[in-house]
Amino acid sequence: MIRSCTTSNERVMRRLGQLAELGRISETGVSRLAMTPLDRQAADMARGWMEEAGLSVRMDAAGNLIGRLEAADGAAGPVLMLGSHLDTQPYAGTYDGIVGVLGAIEAAHALAAQGFAPALPIEVVAFSDEEGCRFDKGIFGSRAMSGRLEPGELERADLDGVTRREALAAFGGDPSRLDEARYPDGAIAAYLELHIEQGPVLEAAGAAVGLVTAISGPLWLTVELEGFAGHAGSVPMAMRRDALAGAASIISGFQRLVRAEAGTPAVGTVGTLQLFPASRNIIPERVRFTVDLRDIDMERRGRLEAELRRLIAETAADNGLAYAVKVDTDSPPRACGPELMAAVRAEASDMGLELPELMSGPFHDALALSYVCPYAMIFVRSRDGISHNPREFSSAEDIGLGVELLYRTLKRLASPSGSERSDGSWSMTSA
Repeated sequence: MIRSCTTSNERVMRRLGQLAELGRISETGVSRLAMTPLDRQAADMARGWMEEAGLSVRMDAAGNLIGRLEAADGAAGPVLMLGSHLDTQPYAGTYDGIVGVLGAIEAAHALAAQGFAPALPIEVVAFSDEEGCRFDKGIFGSRAMSGRLEPGELERADLDGVTRREALAAFGGDPSRLDEARYPDGAIAAYLELHIEQGPVLEAAGAAVGLVTAISGPLWLTVELEGFAGHAGSVPMAMRRDALAGAASIISGFQRLVRAEAGTPAVGTVGTLQLFPASRNIIPERVRFTVDLRDIDMERRGRLEAELRRLIAETAADNGLAYAVKVDTDSPPRACGPELMAAVRAEASDMGLELPELMSGPFHDALALSYVCPYAMIFVRSRDGISHNPREFSSAEDIGLGVELLYRTLKRLASPSGSERSDGSWSMTSA
C-alpha cells in the first residue's frame, strides 16, 4: 500500500494549469518558445514559487533560474540538483518539462516545510532553452552549466533573425558573462529529473512511474542540397537539377533504412525542411532539412549514419546536385548512476510502487549534466505515448506519485546517511 503523500499534488496541478495559460494555443495546447517574453513570464512565476518554498533564487548568465536550499548550518559542499525546463515546442502540450520543474519545487518545499536540514545544499533549476526549436540547438542552459557549449552558440538566429545573444539578454541572462554559468568540476554531486515518459512503455506495463536506465545517443544533422532553378513549364525532366526532388528521395530512403531496424530502439526523423525560391512554377534550387537519428546502440547508429550519407551522395549524383552535411549534435548514450537508481528503487518499494525500467529515447537536461555528475530520471506515464503535441497528457494521480517518489529520493540522498563519500560515490544506507 502507498503511504500518504508528503507533497501537495493539488499545489502542483494548480501551478501546472497556471503555466499552461502562458502561450495557450488551444484547449490543451501551448506554445512558449525559449527566451521569449512568455518564457520570461513563466520563469517569473516559477521564481515566486521557489521563494514561497523557502529557496533563495537567482538567474545565471545562461538564463537558468536556480533556487537554493542551504545545507545544515550552512555547510559548503557539492549540490544535489534537480529540475527540468519551462520552454515548449511550438505545437506542444502542458506537461513536457513543466512537470519536472514543478515537481522539483514541490520536493524542496516539502523538505523545507518539515524543517529538514539537508547534508548537502539542494538546488532546483528551471533550465533555459531545453527544446532547441527556436535556435536549432537545445539543452542550452544545462550545457552552459556543464561547460559543453560550442562556438557560435550565441550567433544562432531564429526564423525572425533574432540571435540567441539578443534573446538571452532580453530574457535576463548575460551573454558577455556566459562562462560564469559553468559549475566547477565536482560542484554538482548528483542530478535528479522527473519527466513525463513521452512514449508508450509505462502505459503498456500498467505502471504510473518508471525508472530510466539510460538516454539514447542523439545525432542531429543538417543536410543542404543545391541544384539549379528553372521554369517549371519549360525545362525537360531529364535536364532538371531539382533539389527538392533529391531531398524527397533521401527522406523517403532514410525512413526505409530506419524502419528496417524494426524491433530496436533506433528512430529517425526529418523534422524541418526549407526550400528556395519556394515558388509554384520554379524548380527548387536549394533545400535544407534536418535529420534526427537516435539509438542506444552506437554501432547500429553509426551504420545507419553511414548508409544515410551514402544515400545522400548517390542521390545528389543522380540529380546533378551539390550537397553538404553538417553535424549539429553527436552524443553517445548516457547511462544513469547505479547508486542513484538504487535509491529510487528503494523509495518506490517503500511506496509499494511497481517500477519498470526503460531507456529514454528523447534527450533531456540530464544528458548534459551526465558529463559532470551521476544522474537518475523518473518517468511519469504518458497517455497513448503522445508528446510534442497538444494531446499530450499525464494524469494528476500519476504526476502526484512521480512527485512524491522524487521527494522521497531527494530526502534519502540529502540525509546524512545518504550523503556523498569523499571519493564521489554514494553511501546508500537507509535514510
